[in-house]
Amino acid sequence: MSEIKMAKKRDYALTSGASAKRVEAPAVPYLPQDPRRYRPKIGLIGCGGITEYHLRAYKAARYDVVALCDRTEAKARGRQKEFYPAATISTDYRDLLRRDDIEVVDIATHPEERVAIMRAAIAAGKHVLSQKPFVTDLNVGKRLVELAEKKGVKLAVNQNGRWAPHFSYLRNAIARGVIGTPIAAHLAVHWDHNWVKGTPFEDVRHLVLYDFGVHWFDILCCFMGDKTATRVFASSAVSPSQLARPALLAQALIEYDGAQASLIFDADVRSGREDRTYIAGTKGALVSDGPSLTEQAVTIYTKRGVAKPKLTGSWFAEGFHGAMAELLLAIEQKREPSNSGWNNLASLALCFAACASADTGKPVVPGTIRKLKS
Repeated sequence: MSEIKMAKKRDYALTSGASAKRVEAPAVPYLPQDPRRYRPKIGLIGCGGITEYHLRAYKAARYDVVALCDRTEAKARGRQKEFYPAATISTDYRDLLRRDDIEVVDIATHPEERVAIMRAAIAAGKHVLSQKPFVTDLNVGKRLVELAEKKGVKLAVNQNGRWAPHFSYLRNAIARGVIGTPIAAHLAVHWDHNWVKGTPFEDVRHLVLYDFGVHWFDILCCFMGDKTATRVFASSAVSPSQLARPALLAQALIEYDGAQASLIFDADVRSGREDRTYIAGTKGALVSDGPSLTEQAVTIYTKRGVAKPKLTGSWFAEGFHGAMAELLLAIEQKREPSNSGWNNLASLALCFAACASADTGKPVVPGTIRKLKS
């Protein structure tokens, strides 16, 4: 056997299959990082179902939530009783914004209501964490970001998936050059989303591509770094066995200069559920897979061998902690948060383009669709 063939065979053995050499995983910081000293008083506007996880994370992090607001007083009272008994209650967000002691507001209402509240909060000089999706109109989002800059406050988006332990490890490993330059990213989720039947979510157009999928468009943007998507082609379909009304099958192909990506969403899977992420780079590959969003195992393939980091935490704890922690840390360090409104507009541009492509059956250039079709 020639030396060249022997070298190729050796490299293949080192980087694939059960025979690959096991090596120590690189030390990649992936857990949320809290500010050193900055502990502001926080107000929550909107106390719907998802805010259980907001407040659970904030309480564990010992954040000081002093006010809870919801149009339905009973919802605010329920959150108060369970998480922050000393917090004040209001049904008008303007009462909360008038408080000089509150520096940061978490706005967790629906997108249609949120724009006016964000605008008022920024005008009142509050730092803002917006629930996702940030906006349904990119031009509106741009104006909100510009207003925040003018007022000297930070505007961040609760793209909590970035701090899901497996996604956080992957994006930070990529940023540190562990696998070189990404050339391909393929993310596939197979799960049951029929729980939305009979809820207001059944009225969401492109429920899977937009309301759920925005997490995946966002994390894809994180993985690809400075690369800008040039075109996206997407489709959606109704599964013959689904119970919910919106299409629960969707997919998107994304093109870049020198790279490609795909997102697969199968949301009518009752058995054999799986969540898998594969990222190929010029110097290696990253894989994360498991039966659900919260049960994931990461594997790193490089010429050094195969590494399997042991991660702790879960999406619905570290995710919500991380989104707020990054905003607070950015305020303390006087910099833009990595989950800033500006940053999130690129994710939304990709998501909106995919939704438009699914409607038209044609590829779409991200950024050309400025408003999500209702």
